[in-house]
Amino acid sequence: QNAPGEVSAMHVRPPFTVRNLLLYFLRLGATGFGGPIALVAHMDRDLVQARGWVTREEFERGFALAQLAPGPVATQLAMYIGYLRARVVGATLVSFAFLLPSFVMVVALGWFYVLYGGLPWVHAIFSSVGAAVIGIIVRSAYKLTRSNLKADPFLWGIACVLAVLNIFTHLDNIWPFLLAGGLAILVLAPPRLFRRKANIVLLPLVVFLVPFMPPLDLGLIGTIFVFFAKAGAFVYGSGLTIVPFLHVGVVSELHWLTEQQFLDAVAVAMITPGPVVITVAFIGYLVGGFPGACAAALGVFLPVYLFVVIAARFVERIAHNLRVMAFVRGITAAATGAIVGSAIVLAQEAITDITTAVIAVVSLVLITRGKVPDPIIIIAAAAAGLVFHAFSG
Repeated sequence: QNAPGEVSAMHVRPPFTVRNLLLYFLRLGATGFGGPIALVAHMDRDLVQARGWVTREEFERGFALAQLAPGPVATQLAMYIGYLRARVVGATLVSFAFLLPSFVMVVALGWFYVLYGGLPWVHAIFSSVGAAVIGIIVRSAYKLTRSNLKADPFLWGIACVLAVLNIFTHLDNIWPFLLAGGLAILVLAPPRLFRRKANIVLLPLVVFLVPFMPPLDLGLIGTIFVFFAKAGAFVYGSGLTIVPFLHVGVVSELHWLTEQQFLDAVAVAMITPGPVVITVAFIGYLVGGFPGACAAALGVFLPVYLFVVIAARFVERIAHNLRVMAFVRGITAAATGAIVGSAIVLAQEAITDITTAVIAVVSLVLITRGKVPDPIIIIAAAAAGLVFHAFSG
């Protein structure tokens, strides 16, 4: 027992300061594996329960905003917490602290990939990892369909249409997603015209001005920034939501990457901590070196950041607005269908022989039945690729 006046070290909560908050998010960004749900759970446990830096009500409001707004959930929640404690400066500093570790790791992997990616053994590793990524994407697509669509036949219909469109047309524009959101408003929350509060529905559409930016001759780095800013406006919930948009843009339209390079980029995001969306830095590095990586990362997170800073003061009204929620549900269903379609398209490119087929199936089984974490699956696939390469050589 402690002497009178002493306090057990186990019950001492570190005091809140902006510096401590930044150090926390720097550490979480460097060690946080497991995707958005795991990262959100870490914040809940550490910041609400253990440290008391954020109240339960504040955390729930931030989580509601993150679910309603475009952007990866964990990143938005981190930005919102920063905004609560130090307004725009806090949101900005927390953004950099949370994203910096994974950005550095991804750029380092991009540097290695550019230097040694042409070697046969490196190619064997990434081919095997690409097959494992297919298993991970299939599992994620299944979980997303269950959580996002539930038993709603209307949302299932949207998802099925978008999946088919993505398989056969590669969804080369954003209109199907906007139409899905508009249709969801009409079906799930029919608007009453001329209501005073109807203008709040337009708030989530602020970031959608970005996709309609006119094409400008900005050079390669400027083009990278604009492209990823457009893509960043359509990341809902899971970071994998961005995969269909990136696949169409960087592979089919701009021809910046090959199919294998794109799979390798997704794999890099899987083996590094932090948000999956940080894979854009790897793509940017392959296309434009370090300036390209910076432009891609800044572009994709800028719409997310702007929405949090603009919408944070209106979070109560946004979180309970039926039309906003309907619009988000429609776009989320569309994005879920697009992910399913992308999984099929990418599988056709990644599974090219018996070896890659076996790796994809085993990865899917391990991750669903064995509950093996994604990074372990990726590392095991890389080792298998090396072994197969040694024996085949």
